[in-house]
Amino acid sequence: MATVLLVRHGRTTANASGVLAGRTPGVLLDDVGHSQAEATAARLKALPLAGIITSPMERCVQTAEALLSSRPESTQVVDERLTECGYGSWQGRPLAELAKEELWKVVQRHPSAAHFPDGESLLDMQSRAVAAIREHDASFGDDDVWVAVSHGDVIKSILTDALGLHLDLFQRIHVHPASVSIIKYGKHRPDVLAMNTSAGDLSWLAAARDADAPVGGGAGPSTNS
Repeated sequence: MATVLLVRHGRTTANASGVLAGRTPGVLLDDVGHSQAEATAARLKALPLAGIITSPMERCVQTAEALLSSRPESTQVVDERLTECGYGSWQGRPLAELAKEELWKVVQRHPSAAHFPDGESLLDMQSRAVAAIREHDASFGDDDVWVAVSHGDVIKSILTDALGLHLDLFQRIHVHPASVSIIKYGKHRPDVLAMNTSAGDLSWLAAARDADAPVGGGAGPSTNS
């Protein structure tokens, strides 16, 4: 199977001001976010990318465009299933204010039970996002590397599934703006090759192959990310 790079969008004006943007239109990358997206593009430059699939939210499309800036032959495809969680009436509110609500405790301690008022449950978010990733991954060749640009909670839920963990553990995973996490959906199992990386060369991925897990950990790639 192929290898997917899960890229979170760069920092936005809402991130910087501590507001839960959700699906609010017009939330764009700030200057830091643009720089982060450009740095991630530089990390991926050595890799041939078979495709870029993105959430429809503007901040993700902007990040995908940065990744495509040096790849005139490539195009991005929008998939609604990779969009931000439907936070409902929580959308647009300050995180400091939301942290005082009872639902916040559920989101932190028992996220599989969390359903946002007038919005989506975290379980439903995970279900549609994982389905999208696995469907797109199966459409690429075994040696292909492709990119999915999405959102923090969405990517955390995909990583949780790949690790074989219950969604209630997904708050143990951190996904920073413009970070790269890597999954290879091999014939035996999903292999999580990296999580939440923000620096380092990724050219070693071009030689990654599906294989049994080496007992003892193995020697690793010839270059480190």
